[in-house]
Amino acid sequence: MEGSSQHLDDQEQQPLTAAAIKKYKKLSLIPLVFLIYFEVSGGPYGVEPTVKASGPLFAILGFLIFPFIWSIPEALVTAELATAFPGNGGFVLWADKAFGPMWGTVLGSWKYHTGVINLATYPALCINYLQMVFPILSSELPRYIAMLSSTLLLSFLNYTGVAIVGYAAVTLGIISLSPFILLTLISIPKIDPARWFSLGQKGVEKDWTLYFNTLLWNLNFWDSASTLAAEVEHPQKTFPKALLYAGLLTCLGYLIPLLAATGAIPLDQQNWVDGYFAEVAEMIAGKWLKYYIEFGAVLSIIGLYEAQLSSCVYQLAGMADIGILPVYLGLKSAWFGTPWWGILVSTLLTIAVSFMSFTDIMSSANFLYSLGMFLEFASFLWLRRKFPEIERPFRVPLGLPALVVMCLIPSGFLFYVMVVASAKVYLLSTGLTISAFGMYFALELCKSKKWIKFNNREVKLGVEDL
Repeated sequence: MEGSSQHLDDQEQQPLTAAAIKKYKKLSLIPLVFLIYFEVSGGPYGVEPTVKASGPLFAILGFLIFPFIWSIPEALVTAELATAFPGNGGFVLWADKAFGPMWGTVLGSWKYHTGVINLATYPALCINYLQMVFPILSSELPRYIAMLSSTLLLSFLNYTGVAIVGYAAVTLGIISLSPFILLTLISIPKIDPARWFSLGQKGVEKDWTLYFNTLLWNLNFWDSASTLAAEVEHPQKTFPKALLYAGLLTCLGYLIPLLAATGAIPLDQQNWVDGYFAEVAEMIAGKWLKYYIEFGAVLSIIGLYEAQLSSCVYQLAGMADIGILPVYLGLKSAWFGTPWWGILVSTLLTIAVSFMSFTDIMSSANFLYSLGMFLEFASFLWLRRKFPEIERPFRVPLGLPALVVMCLIPSGFLFYVMVVASAKVYLLSTGLTISAFGMYFALELCKSKKWIKFNNREVKLGVEDL
């Protein structure tokens, strides 16, 4: 087995020919922008619970202010470290270089399970929209078959290559946003700005746990695209631009439709649940726009799935590249150049956790993501202190004390999200964390006994050496 894996590994390490480079095309700026957009957002689908939880004013303020508290610091950290260490694996490389392979493994486990848990929501949401048109999907067996089939089909699209996924994201992003552009334009004559300042209806209590979880769930994952940095053309130049453009697209894509919808219709706070934008569209323009938004939701969900799966898959490949995971998880398809083992493993785990409820999925994903971000911020600060001489094509223009403050502000919010989590979320997160440490020591034993083939290549520190 070792000889066979060595042969495969040697094939992977051979230099690419010009034909292979052309065949396995990398991501350019615009596809990367839309991949990041789908990692984070995918459109205003899913922002409705903020209105239900707090009323229009706090919902609007949340999507106006929260990007400055959370999104910008995370995007800046990602831009600096993704350009300093432009290899597949992203944040795993950062933690590995800062604190060693054990913490790289733990961070990788937290972030990977966050991604897989999120992936499980998308086929279910897709079927929820489709069953409005095809009622048979409401039945148990047809629904299960549809979810399984859609998961496998969407995973196969990812297998065809990251460049194809990137250009598909551009198309899906434009089409899924277009109904909200129409909604906004049609709403303008009906908008009453006074409705924006409503604190909610009398007798409806504020649900701050739902409010903050929804904000975080809709505005996180800025670092996810870093896991496929090696698949990007000129990542040192492309990543900072892509993060900036994706940030503008995401924030405007949330805020403008929210302003239009809350300003154009009287407030009925209890109705603001997932999918309510489609009902608002019917009230404002008729059934045709409702169906258009529902169609856009299905396309947005497809984009979300593809982007998130790409991040998970190339994270595993990056961890295999630096010898944290077995070499098999980094092996690529001869046809499309994609890490097919990673796609297979991620797809199977997605199917396995698809039984969880949406609320549990969102809370669990946020909790694990918060744990990962604490370690990611610590890695960022420690790398600035430990390796100040490393070339950083993009550098956050702040000294270390200011960077500490920049990271502490969003960390306070992360701490709140973790404190209000349910006992079920604590139990799941504790189990996954223990398993992450256990996995590290088990893999180290396998490595020392040479039971499984690992890649011994180390990622060097300088950008020019990667």
